[in-house]
Amino acid sequence: MAIVDLYNMKGQKIGEQELSDEIFNIEPNLDVMWRYIDYQLSRRRAGTASTKTRAEVSGGGRKPWPQKHTGRARHGSIRSPIWRHGGVAHGPKPRDWSKKLPKKMKRLAIKSALSQRFREGNLIVLDDIKFDEPKTKNMRQVLSDLQLTGKKVLFVLPWKRTEYENVRLACRNISGVKAIIADNTGASQSGEVRIDGLNVYDIVNHEKLVLTKDMVAKIEEVLK
Repeated sequence: MAIVDLYNMKGQKIGEQELSDEIFNIEPNLDVMWRYIDYQLSRRRAGTASTKTRAEVSGGGRKPWPQKHTGRARHGSIRSPIWRHGGVAHGPKPRDWSKKLPKKMKRLAIKSALSQRFREGNLIVLDDIKFDEPKTKNMRQVLSDLQLTGKKVLFVLPWKRTEYENVRLACRNISGVKAIIADNTGASQSGEVRIDGLNVYDIVNHEKLVLTKDMVAKIEEVLK
């Protein structure tokens, strides 16, 4: 079993936390991680960019001037792409950018990202973290105690919005710090068991990954 130090909110070591080798200590598969990030970012694209072709712009019902004897170049329509206010050639049209990725690859990608952070020594486990008020100064104090000030930090918290919403709100005004309240949705219609919110892009995009002890247990329960 992989082992990391367990800290409280004040940055004090209060014990050790065992991690499943099947999830937090596998050989990271960088190719699958890239595929997951490509899949994830592709699904974010709206796909609403659109331009009008020469068949869709107005005007151009007649030839702008005679074919010959004017001394000017030949033109058949003012809707041609080379004319101002003409149609656009090969421009974007609404499309669906989303891609598909097998469930096993998604699981492997998340395990690889978690394992990468563990092997780098950038995985931190807290006993718990809760605030009475959504104050930015509270989060700044926690970051200072954990020696994470000035670093890109991702907090992944269990789905208890009434308990952890203040923590999420306290992160919003700190550049590079993000908190995810992950939801264990169980099995979806496709049969996929997932933790909504936990994703490879955010893990890779932040230098430090902070999990609570309960979140570690939930990740191991779902990904096993």
